[in-house]
Amino acid sequence: MTVTTDDGVALHGIVVPAGPGVPARPGGRPVTFVLAHGFTNSTARAPFLRLAGYLSRFGEVRGLDFRGHGRSGGASGAGGDAELLDVDAAVRAARADGATRVVTVGLSMGGGAVLRQAAIGDHRPDAVVAVSAVSRWFVRDTPPMRRVHWLLETATGRRLGARVMGVRLAPPWPANPAAPVQVVSGIAPTPLLLVHGDRDAYFPLEHARTLARAAGPAATVWVVPGMGHAENGMSGPLAERIGRWAREAVGREPLCEHGAVTAPTADAHPAP
Repeated sequence: MTVTTDDGVALHGIVVPAGPGVPARPGGRPVTFVLAHGFTNSTARAPFLRLAGYLSRFGEVRGLDFRGHGRSGGASGAGGDAELLDVDAAVRAARADGATRVVTVGLSMGGGAVLRQAAIGDHRPDAVVAVSAVSRWFVRDTPPMRRVHWLLETATGRRLGARVMGVRLAPPWPANPAAPVQVVSGIAPTPLLLVHGDRDAYFPLEHARTLARAAGPAATVWVVPGMGHAENGMSGPLAERIGRWAREAVGREPLCEHGAVTAPTADAHPAP
């Protein structure tokens, strides 16, 4: 699939049809997931494709390479206003193709982008899932994020990003956009799920807790023991729990698989 953003960037991606037997409203369509990858990833990477496959058991999955990544044009803004426009274009395109229930699912950079788009974008989703999302900009608290900032902020790092990682970087922001924590309260009353691993090497649990406090009671928070970061930290059972949550959030369908009610499991609990 190809989608053009409001500022004229062509984004390329994939559509994974809903699997057989996925429920839909009478005369309607199953849930449509707009899946937003993390920084330096793309729709061609194996972890992304696995996640898309798991979610297709609950609805159609539409994944786009963010600008500057994969087959898309443009240059990456590393999660700022440019990526908000990318998610906005993906949701707009899904609606234009007939999607009646759209759930955005973002990971890491994509997590921040779906939070900001749901709060201040032009084409709001029906539910939002942010996995391993950052709450604020310029995080340097962990060694992986210090390496990311070296990649973004040094001439050598930017050349390496383009040559080795295949990411085309835009110039630094002329002004800082509002951080996710500053706008997340604007998502309510749209259902919001925040998912964060307790072994995330990039963004500690502080980010999920900060976002949850700012979002208010409309947010559901899962802290997942043993989970790492974003696509690479995602397991099949967790992806399917997200799919069931999304289906319930937008479709009022029971949280069940093959006719059996799904009991809560120990891999997630509310953040304090």
